[in-house]
Amino acid sequence: MPEVCTQCGLPKELCVCETIAKERQAIRVSTIKKKFGKVYTVVEGIDEKEINTKNIIKNLKSSLACGGTIKDGNIELQGDHKQKVRKILVELGFAAESIQVE
Repeated sequence: MPEVCTQCGLPKELCVCETIAKERQAIRVSTIKKKFGKVYTVVEGIDEKEINTKNIIKNLKSSLACGGTIKDGNIELQGDHKQKVRKILVELGFAAESIQVE
């Protein structure tokens, strides 16, 4: 018997909870300078409880060929990738209107 999602009641392979959650996110992409003047791209506003951030950072790191991590619920990527991150997030199913690039 297949596992059933506790939120939508559908089988796990048909679950649409994450897709719906992606459309409701208010994401902010910005850059910060850290130690030794290194620039990092920070992605804020993705809810870790509703969306699997490990898959998102894995896709971002491989697409951008850079290092990165998740700290305090924010995704930090090495380098300035603001516009590229926006494009990749839209390809992953996030709403383009909900992504604010600063």
